Amino acid sequence: MPLVTIKLIEGVYSQEQKQEMIRRMTDTMVDLEGEHMRPVTWVVVEEVKSGDWGVGGKAFSCADVKALAGGK
Repeated sequence: MPLVTIKLIEGVYSQEQKQEMIRRMTDTMVDLEGEHMRPVTWVVVEEVKSGDWGVGGKAFSCADVKALAGGK
């Protein structure tokens, strides 16, 4: 039974967006393994506190992610 873990910086994505991630990750696993795996495919969304995630040796925050997504 597959377990997919998604780690995100807290406060970046809405509950609706996280639900969409769960649905799409489940669909991806079902596409690979077959429909019989849908009921046993687990997807866990873990949120990391803003500033507790590092990229390139520097703490990365919710604001940094939103700026990056906005093309800044």
